Amino acid sequence: MKSYALVLAAGLLPFVALSQKIVAPGSPDINTKYIKPEKSLYTVYYVKDTSWNKQGTITYDILAGDNQLSLTSSYTPKDKAWVTARTSVVDAKTLRSISYNSDGKETKLNLNFGEMITGNYYSKKTKKDKKLNLKASEPFIDFNWTDHMIGTLPLDVGYKARIPQFYYNDESNVQVEYYTIKEVKSYSYGSPKTGKHDTWLVTLLEENTGAIYNYVVDKKDRRLWQREMSMGKGMWEITLNEELDYQPIKSLFNKEQAIQQISKGNSVIIGTAYARSSSGKRLGGLVNTAKKQYAPKGTEITLFPSSPYYEEWVQVNNKIRKQKKMPEVPLNPDFGYAVKKAKVYDDEGHFEFADLMPGTYIIMASFDFSNSYNYSYVSGYTNYYNYWGYTGSTTNYGTARSSYIDKATIEKRITIDKDGEKKEVNLKEM
Repeated sequence: MKSYALVLAAGLLPFVALSQKIVAPGSPDINTKYIKPEKSLYTVYYVKDTSWNKQGTITYDILAGDNQLSLTSSYTPKDKAWVTARTSVVDAKTLRSISYNSDGKETKLNLNFGEMITGNYYSKKTKKDKKLNLKASEPFIDFNWTDHMIGTLPLDVGYKARIPQFYYNDESNVQVEYYTIKEVKSYSYGSPKTGKHDTWLVTLLEENTGAIYNYVVDKKDRRLWQREMSMGKGMWEITLNEELDYQPIKSLFNKEQAIQQISKGNSVIIGTAYARSSSGKRLGGLVNTAKKQYAPKGTEITLFPSSPYYEEWVQVNNKIRKQKKMPEVPLNPDFGYAVKKAKVYDDEGHFEFADLMPGTYIIMASFDFSNSYNYSYVSGYTNYYNYWGYTGSTTNYGTARSSYIDKATIEKRITIDKDGEKKEVNLKEM
């Protein structure tokens, strides 16, 4: 969470900050049960106004063992030109630092923490190695753990604290800097995958620079959903949790098998795509008298193998649509490899698929067509009179025919039982 080129104006630190509680290793406020051994992925953006520019990704990998916690973070820029990898090991109960190693674009750093901080710093630019022998002025939290440590605190409205953070900078003699928790308040976070979550919005002040950090932390499991870092001139660095653990579809998609099924067989499907006149609207309750409406020449027909993965995907999304609480689950990014396309090649809706292996397939089509119908209308009235005056009237009706553009959306399953089989299918919307 160390800031870099921050240019926000920094006001004088209020005197009250000096009297706030200090959260350092061993503090009773730290509850490390919220730090779970897991792997997580975050995407980093630079954001100004409504412009979001992706900068790269951060992967966190936390391991537990021998009363220690190990955090490995890897930052990869969007061009993947280099990777910065950092591993920090701490005491599993107190978060007291034990060791730290980093390998970045320009430097390498190795540290061991005890009464003295020893290690070496290597500059890839100058090719020089520097032995380190440091003594921190006070207890501290390794900056690599700050993002995760925030969630271990007894967060609540009104909670405040100061956090001494260690960060080695070869160009500075100051290794421990303070961050103040200025405000904690309730916030509703909207995940594009799992919907709304009740969270804490934690605002930190970097006392040395005046930079602001905002953390969105789940109230229930203390997951870090989002982190914001002010960069000055209206620019923010925003880091978003990509929810690697979100796996609503338990069945796995087999890319290699799907590719073989649509390309390595000897079976053929030939078919006709059309819509009946009764599909679509029924205006005035009158029967549509038009005949078959064939899919126009050039209409794209889609085919892909059915599979346990696809069937579960359909079921899960049907449930989500009914509940209306969260976004639907997208298909596996590799699902496109399972899709085969064909086009209607004439004016009578004909299409063909070849090289298919035995199995069940889903065939889909969507196309516009002109639909027509008969309707009646009032053409006038006939009034009747006798010697004494008006005696009544009758309504006169006419009939006419009209049309409108409708859309046919068709899906059908077809099973090939043996290799070399030729199947015919009517892909029709009734």
